[in-house]
Amino acid sequence: MNGVRHFLLALQFFTRVPVTGRLAGWVGFSPAMLRASAAHFPGVGWLVGAVGAVVFLGIQAGLPGWAGACVAALASTIATVWMTGAFHEDGLADVADGLGGSADRLRALEIMKDSRIGAFGAIALVLALGLKVALLAALAMQGALAAALALVGAHVLSRLAPLFLIRGLPYVGDAGGASKSKPLADAIGAGALGVGVAWSAPAAWLLLSVHGVGQGLAAIGLCAVAALYMARLFKRRLHGFTGDGLGATQQVCELAIYLALAWRP
Repeated sequence: MNGVRHFLLALQFFTRVPVTGRLAGWVGFSPAMLRASAAHFPGVGWLVGAVGAVVFLGIQAGLPGWAGACVAALASTIATVWMTGAFHEDGLADVADGLGGSADRLRALEIMKDSRIGAFGAIALVLALGLKVALLAALAMQGALAAALALVGAHVLSRLAPLFLIRGLPYVGDAGGASKSKPLADAIGAGALGVGVAWSAPAAWLLLSVHGVGQGLAAIGLCAVAALYMARLFKRRLHGFTGDGLGATQQVCELAIYLALAWRP
């Protein structure tokens, strides 16, 4: 039953899904539980991706063609952003502001703590969301169902990548104040990482079976490359990871998967 509690806590922390009242009381909360819930981050991706896929397919059914694909891509993106409360997009914007705003490590961490969005953050958000919509629309040209399932797979696998950052890098997110992600500071164990992989394995199979072995492996590989790049960037610039860095990594890895699946050499 602890696994169910941890999953529901992950939903509560990473999405807008209401876990309230008696259910919240049964789930409970502690920093240790929140740390354990990180293993279910890819599991949250199944729900967020499914909502986006349903919206995508619903709109494509009534609005076929390229214009319909663009509308479906935009609407599904809005749905997933609403589901998560723009949690990961906010992290991407903060990372862009921090790393773009200063070469100094401590100053970059301070900027990332600022709730205001700067020029680098705004530009990163516009470009990332625009690219996401464009790639989903391009995927729709391969078939609405294939695009919808790509959306599900990307939301799951992109949420596995941050677990490796937690596992491999120290937490440095407390500069300038406490962080709501502080309970994630301790490196997760191999067992918790295994839970995340178990959530993600069916998503990998989904991409391989729907998009073909070549495209599926390319998507998984490019996601891994993107995660490695983000890990190296944070290690070099910040000497560790922050909660914002985890959100930014999810966004970059999601885009990498869409790009690899949409690419037609």
